[in-house]
Amino acid sequence: MTTTSASPPSVPSHALRARSFDAAAAQYAANRPSYPAALLDTVEALAGRPLSGARAVDVGAGTGIATRLLADRGADVLAVEPGAGMAAELRRALPHVPVVRGDGNALPVADARADLLSYAQAWHWTDPARSVPEALRVLRPGGALALWWNTDALDVGWVADAADRAGRFFGVDAAAEKRRAADRTDLADPSGRLRFTRRVLRWSRRVPLDTHLANIGSHSAFLVIPEERRTAYLEEERGHLLRVFPDGVVEETYDVLLLVALRP
Repeated sequence: MTTTSASPPSVPSHALRARSFDAAAAQYAANRPSYPAALLDTVEALAGRPLSGARAVDVGAGTGIATRLLADRGADVLAVEPGAGMAAELRRALPHVPVVRGDGNALPVADARADLLSYAQAWHWTDPARSVPEALRVLRPGGALALWWNTDALDVGWVADAADRAGRFFGVDAAAEKRRAADRTDLADPSGRLRFTRRVLRWSRRVPLDTHLANIGSHSAFLVIPEERRTAYLEEERGHLLRVFPDGVVEETYDVLLLVALRP
């Protein structure tokens, strides 16, 4: 019996998945994709100001992937991260960036401090009933809330096939999950207090197969299942991907979903 035909793993709690990253912070930092320069250009355009000199708060900063990009653009960045392991990795990688422990539901940030509040791969870990009021509190008038996610480009054949295999493994519909991700404009603020502008930007990166597999394994859905099941799945996935990329270099293709709203 293959790993994909076995019974789907039981669904862990949201909180357990959120905490799972701390033990895998180094793996996350080394293998997760970053974001294209065009994303930061678009954030600037929708925010109506350059990032250079902006007071930015990067929430759910993780190991600092987006934090670094903001700092490289000249923003004055404060990183907010709830996890001890992830925060330690961020401090190691970006010792010049201040890091505070906290999350989007209760930001440890003064009122009207930020020109930009960013959530890279992080807003879905918050409760919008709490995180939206916190965003409005922390942003100055005219400041921007920017949310973004790397999502799989399911119109690329091998990406869709891989998503289907993962879907069967976890007992979910990959296409339905993609549609749900595309609807995050509504999910971001069910109350309707924020008016989001939506953009989608495609980009890709070429990485060794081992990096691609380690990237997959750094997602919370895999981190919370037994190691033997995770290992078996990734080894089976290696075989599938070597048939598509016999040279062992994978071209990952992403659609970055970006949502930006301005504080009135």
